Amino acid sequence: MIPSIRRLCAVALLAGALPLHAAAQEKTDKSKFELTAEEQTLIDLTNQERKKEKLPALRPNETLVKVARAHSANMARQGKMEHVLDGKTPMQRIKASGYVAAWGGENIAAGEEWPLSDVMQAWMESPEHRKNIVKKEYEEIGIGLARAEDGKIYFTQLFATPKKTR
Repeated sequence: MIPSIRRLCAVALLAGALPLHAAAQEKTDKSKFELTAEEQTLIDLTNQERKKEKLPALRPNETLVKVARAHSANMARQGKMEHVLDGKTPMQRIKASGYVAAWGGENIAAGEEWPLSDVMQAWMESPEHRKNIVKKEYEEIGIGLARAEDGKIYFTQLFATPKKTR
């Protein structure tokens, strides 16, 4: 059963949580960045939707993944599914990470144990979420998932294009 679109928050353009990437987060070897299986699945599902529109695949970006993971963990910790937390918008979080974006957007979701394909399908059925997924200007992606103490999973999907420097 596909989760209700009401579980998803509208797209924004412009310590109680347990990150699902805890093992990756705790690594001290910073030379090797790894996606979790769930993160890779969501990236693959996103790129499948882009392929249907004859768009290039989004590349995972380590900085964007870290920002997405942190936002999901923050939403889980606070029990809130919101684009703006602690007074920071998605673009402010991206900028604070040092990533210089020409374009940026975010999709978020929260829910119980439901398949990642259902999360993607719900995003695709929402015009605003779909717009981010198939926006031709986007080149890179960050994904983060975190589980709250109550078992609810919070998802963040960040999209960006790095600003080209001369």
